[in-house]
Amino acid sequence: MNEELQALQDKIVVMLRTCYDPEIPVNIYDLGMIYDVDVDEENNVAIEMTFTSPACPAADFILMDVQMKVESIEEVNNVNINLTFDPPWDQSMMSEEALLELGMM
Repeated sequence: MNEELQALQDKIVVMLRTCYDPEIPVNIYDLGMIYDVDVDEENNVAIEMTFTSPACPAADFILMDVQMKVESIEEVNNVNINLTFDPPWDQSMMSEEALLELGMM
């Protein structure tokens, strides 16, 4: 990945860290809900993500928040979010920061 694409990917991660599940006081990136962020040569973004539960009551809110915030980055052309439950989310996917924030460490 060239430097410009890496810089854009870093901006996207920073933006994803401003997205929260309203029921959990930790951002979705540190919760481990973002499985992959891919940026192609035309600055199209593909995000693979999950929810902490397939029955997440805030699913629509979270998806809309991710879409709007990533699209707000000037260099981004298109955003495609792929929702998956394979593998299913579990607490081992959380960052150390998230575990500390939730008092699990």
